[in-house]
Amino acid sequence: MPDLIELDDVRKTHPMGEREVHALAGVSLRVARGDYLAVMGASGSGKTTLLHLIGCLDRPTSGSVSLDGTDLARLGDDELSSLRNRRIGFVFQAFHLIPQLSVAENVELPLIYQGVSRAQRAERVQRVLSSVGLGGRSEHRPSELSGGECQRAAIARALVAEPDLLLADEPTGNLDSRTGDEIMEILVGLHQRGVTIVLVTHDPGRAKRAQRLIEMRDGCIARESVS
Repeated sequence: MPDLIELDDVRKTHPMGEREVHALAGVSLRVARGDYLAVMGASGSGKTTLLHLIGCLDRPTSGSVSLDGTDLARLGDDELSSLRNRRIGFVFQAFHLIPQLSVAENVELPLIYQGVSRAQRAERVQRVLSSVGLGGRSEHRPSELSGGECQRAAIARALVAEPDLLLADEPTGNLDSRTGDEIMEILVGLHQRGVTIVLVTHDPGRAKRAQRLIEMRDGCIARESVS
């Protein structure tokens, strides 16, 4: 069985006037199904670029990125969009909840895009909201929630499509330490249930909760360790 994620000599450059900026400079990485990988590094080290390539939000300049044995370069934009919606869940620092929608309606969106029936959507939304401790807040709007509750809602939205992979980019960055600890406990619980997680963080304490840690520097993997 192939690794869930395979990157081979991946490079990503951005034109900046007459020169090029190397966001990634030859990264090779394997993430097995069921892994919990933390990615650390200074701003500009390539962490978020790496996450975007794994999550099919961007394409490499050269090298290959594969998900479960599928070379993503072979997929068109519509195919990549479908793959993201079916197989990858995203959690961001800024939550990205739609303010006009209730919590349940926000969480339901990926299922609407998949064409899941109304009855199935309702059952899955309530189940995943209960799993993150928001069972009683489904009809509230984001403005009526605390920051921690908004992040729980964002995690529920990422999980409702039952993805193979959860990508979390600084998910505790906008939260106080106690609430951040609660979010990290949710991620640990998801990993224990078999969800593959790639976490980007600046916090060494958060990173230690993962099985593996890579440190990025100047677009390269500078160090890798196992917890």
